[in-house]
Order: sequence, then C-alpha cells, then structure tokens
Amino acid sequence: MFLKFLRLEIKSFFRGTSVGLNLTMKILRFIGIIYFMACLAGGAFAIFFYVRNEMHQDPLKLVSKFLVIAWAVDLILKYIWQEMSTQNIKPFLTQNIPKNTLVNYMLVKTFLSALSWLNSLFFITFSVIAMVNGYSVINVLTWLIGISFLFYLNNFINILFNNKETIVIVIGCLFAAVAGLGYYNVIPVLSYSEKFIYGFYKNPYLIVIPVMLFFILWRICFNYVRKEFYLDQGLEAKKQLGKTENIAFLNKYGVIGTFINNDIKMLRRNKVTKGILIGSFFFLFYGMLMYTSTVYKTPAMMMFMGLFVTGGFQFLFGQRVPAFDSSYYPLMMTLNVPYKEYLKAKWWLINIVTAVSVVIALFYAYFGWEVYITFFAAGLYNIGVNSQLTLWSGAFNKTQIDLNSKEKRLGQKNSFNLKAILLLIPKMLLPMGVFALSKYFFGMTAGVVSIAVLGLAGFLFREKIFDIIVKQYKSEKYSTLDAFKNKG
Repeated sequence: MFLKFLRLEIKSFFRGTSVGLNLTMKILRFIGIIYFMACLAGGAFAIFFYVRNEMHQDPLKLVSKFLVIAWAVDLILKYIWQEMSTQNIKPFLTQNIPKNTLVNYMLVKTFLSALSWLNSLFFITFSVIAMVNGYSVINVLTWLIGISFLFYLNNFINILFNNKETIVIVIGCLFAAVAGLGYYNVIPVLSYSEKFIYGFYKNPYLIVIPVMLFFILWRICFNYVRKEFYLDQGLEAKKQLGKTENIAFLNKYGVIGTFINNDIKMLRRNKVTKGILIGSFFFLFYGMLMYTSTVYKTPAMMMFMGLFVTGGFQFLFGQRVPAFDSSYYPLMMTLNVPYKEYLKAKWWLINIVTAVSVVIALFYAYFGWEVYITFFAAGLYNIGVNSQLTLWSGAFNKTQIDLNSKEKRLGQKNSFNLKAILLLIPKMLLPMGVFALSKYFFGMTAGVVSIAVLGLAGFLFREKIFDIIVKQYKSEKYSTLDAFKNKG
C-alpha cells in the first residue's frame, strides 16, 4: 500500500499545471542537497582527523560531547520548516482504505524529508572512518544506531508540539535557560551529553533507551494523529473567531495609517508573518559570522553583513508585498486603492523596523566602533535606497502566500523573475563595491560618508522613485491578478 501511495504522488507531480517549473525546482533542490551531502561527508573527515591529529583527543568522545547542541538545533529547524503533509492524503479518506494505514504512511513520510536524513550522512561517514581507524565495529554501530534514533525522535516531538505555541515558547525558554547554565558552567551540560551519548559506544546495551523511546513516541503520535484524522476535525482548515483590533493613533495619518494598521494586524495574527518577525530578529545576529571566517572581515563583506543585520525585515517582508495580500488583492483592485499610498505604508513600516534594527545593532560596538559604524551606514542605505528597491522587486513576485501555513513553498509558480534578480545589483553589489573602494582609497570615514550620501539621495528623491515603482506595479497589475486568482 505504501508503494501505491508513492506512485500516486509521483503521478500527481508530473500531471500538475506547473510541471516544468516544479521539475526545475526539484533539480535545483537536488543540487542543493548534493552540496550539503558533500559538506557533511567532508566535515566528518575534517573533524575526525583534526581532533585526533591536531587536538590529540578522542574524536568519538568530542563529537558525543557536542551532539546535544546538534540535537537541539535539529529540533528547532524541524519545528520551523517541517510540517506533516495532509493535502495529498485527504482524497483517500473517502476510499475504502484503513485509516491506520494512512496514519502510518504520513508518519513514515516525515522521515523522507531531507531534514530527517541529511544529518545521518555525517554520522554514517564519521562511523565508517572510526571503524577503519581501529574503533570496535560493533560498538561504533551501536553508537550510530543510538544517536540516529535520538535524532529521529525529533520528528515525533515536532508533530506533538505543532500548533501548540505556548508549549513551544515554554520549551524554548527552557532550552535557553539550560544553554545559559551550560555556558556559565553552572550545569555541565556538555559533560552529561558526552557521558550519555558516548555510553552507546562503551555500553552497547544502552541503545535500548532511544529505541524504546522511538517506538513509544511512534505509538503516541499514531494515537494523536489517528484521533484527529477526520476531514471535519483535525484535517479541517482551522478557523478562529475574528477579533477587532485597532491602533487608534495611526488613524490620524489617513490612508497610509490605515494600511500600516492593517499590516501590523497581519504580522501579529498569522503564522507566516510571525515567522517573518522571528526571522528578522535572528538576522540581527548575522554579523556574528565575521568571527567564523576571515572573508567576512573584508570591507565588502562587512557591508554585506550590515545590509542583512539592519535589513532582515525589509528583505523578508518587503519583497513579498503584494504576495502577502494575495488572498484579497483582487478585491483591493476593484476598490480603486491608491497604489502610491499603499506602497508608502509598506515603505514606512519597513523603515521604522529598519531604524529600530540599527539601534539594536548597537551591541556590535562591543566588537569595535568600526564594525557598528559600517552597520550604521548599511542601515542608512537600507532606509534610503533598498527600501524602495525591495518594494520595486515585489512587483515581480506573483507567488501566492497562505498566511496560515508555516510550510515554506519555494518552488511555487512565479517565484522567480529575472528583473527581480537584476535589482540585486543596486541592492547589494553597489553598496558593497562603493564602500570597499571608498575605504580602500580614502579611509573609513569616506566609506561611511559615501554610503550615507547614497542613502540620503534615495530618501530625498523618493517621490520620483515611487512614481516609477507605481508605474511598474500598474503594468504588472493584470498578470499579478491572474496569478493570484489561478491557484493551480
């Protein structure tokens, strides 16, 4: 039965309305997966021999010590990106197929996700290297089985905690507290991780623990999903009681204030937009990459990091401006909504968040004022220039977005456009090049001033630029409407 389900999914893929684009995206994803597979396999070689030859430690022990961090990160990534698919299963509920079979199939499908099995490539490669280099074959195999089952537990934990935001927040705070206690050596978290996980190697019988937990959680998840496995219950689109919210002081700003009010409500209420806010917060720490590679310490890459640190919300939200309104965009167009005010509201919201990000990024001054000044200049460029270019690129984004789904659907129709890609030149390459050249020939002050001047020029000429952007949105209006109305 499982093979029949897989054959049906393959047929549905090749019979879709966007087979060409879907196939292209699958190939691109495949190339990406191959790249990560090579990185993980190569990383296993690098870590094993570096730890053994340079650090003169037991590689298996050291990896076991830090696996608790990898396990926590794996769980977080699965919660953010991995969602149990139900759309392809719904038609089978009307057929004479046992629900138990369907539930088991859905649980098995979670293990076919790249997030579930990619890390196994590192563990398998590392284990093979260990066995070739004199470690006990049986003991290494039990170590591999033990940690594999521990990571597979995250699939079930993700299912049980899905849509339970309060519990997730509590567990997230608990993770943060444990991480803090471990960092300050109040609780030796890494030592406990080493003793427990390395125990799979020293005492093979301990693999009974993760194996038993795996089957126990499988049964718990099975019962949990089976109980909700009805079209009019667990698989029904979630409906919430509508609430009337209003930020009163924004009303005095007329149409622009009304649009900003609506966007703030959208950001607070929906899964996708909440994910945008969380992602924007994490972008603030993107600058930490400068301490992992010397490449990021070059002027051009410092500016690159500054653009992302201060413009995370801008890039995540701004370039999807019409897409976030796709569900009611056709209605908006029948109401003669003023395009310029609509876009200005988005522009003000983006720039307010960017300005706040510039202030929060002040903590980078701890690593040197030159770092923060670079990020400050990047923030000015984001406010003056990139805010408008990002809205401009949004005109070419005709991807529908389901605000109540946390699944990231990269391969949708109309996701990519050559014009939007070309706009990356003034958005990213121009400030990087100008800052690097100005700093190289005239010093740090000239680099910051040159970027600030570009940002100020963009801000002063914003009305002229908005006229061009509005014209572009109007020229794309009907193709956008067609894309948003045709969900196939």
